Amino acid sequence: MPGLPPIASLQAFEAVARRRSFALAAAELHLTASAISHQIARLEAQLDIRLFERSAHGVRLSPAGERYLLHVGAALTAIAAATDDLRQGIRNSLYVHSAPSLASLWLMPRLHRFAQAYPDIALNLSAAHTPSDFALGQADIDIRYGVPQWGDLVVEPLFEEPILPLASPSFIKLHQLKRPEQLLDVPLIQSNVSVVQWSDWMRKFTRLRAPDRFPVRFDRAQLSLDAATQGLGVALESAVNASGHLAEGKLKPVFGLDKAIRVKAHFAVYPERHAKRPAVEAFLAWLHGEAARV
Repeated sequence: MPGLPPIASLQAFEAVARRRSFALAAAELHLTASAISHQIARLEAQLDIRLFERSAHGVRLSPAGERYLLHVGAALTAIAAATDDLRQGIRNSLYVHSAPSLASLWLMPRLHRFAQAYPDIALNLSAAHTPSDFALGQADIDIRYGVPQWGDLVVEPLFEEPILPLASPSFIKLHQLKRPEQLLDVPLIQSNVSVVQWSDWMRKFTRLRAPDRFPVRFDRAQLSLDAATQGLGVALESAVNASGHLAEGKLKPVFGLDKAIRVKAHFAVYPERHAKRPAVEAFLAWLHGEAARV
């Protein structure tokens, strides 16, 4: 491909960026520090931009280097995974990326059924808040959370989920919670990434104003739910993500299921060109089957 830097230079860049050291990168790649330095200098010259800032205290990425690493690191990971599959004789791989909490709380407990139904498909699952980059070949399917604004991709909603106040039975009993108005007298757990915030719930079910400050805040549903099980307060979360906690009696709806805001916030997302891949077709059919049980 015209203008593509040598793979050795990209590997050197990624290793130095990750280890924050020319010497450690050299040891990892079985090269000399001088060779690594030459690779980086060659790459910076080709790109006509400085990727690292060097000082007496060591080396760190420049702002341009930080941006470049996001793409280069993902691309090298995809190449490594494809290479491993080829070496191991795997011909039917499926790469699925997912929002973290759904992956651990809802998807993982069900994956054994996919493995049993499709033993010939080698499933690779990754999870992060950042959506996968299909242009870099990071995933075949991405299960995303949020408001669907994803351009030319195929977007398929998975299920409708109720978002409602949840707390441990002991917390509810201790504070004798019976009315929504009592929520202002107890700690509320804030989930920063939720599509439904406390202000939305308060506006729908009360005449109260949600607090401006929260004693604890989290960037993923799993942490909010865990905090609620530990009695740190009331979480406003999805009953789908909390299904395991609810089934085990660790959490319960504070005011019943009728005090829920119902949303469609989890989506299977993929480029249309992926749709005819047999492994993708199989996983989507299985995924929608599982979602129909919600």
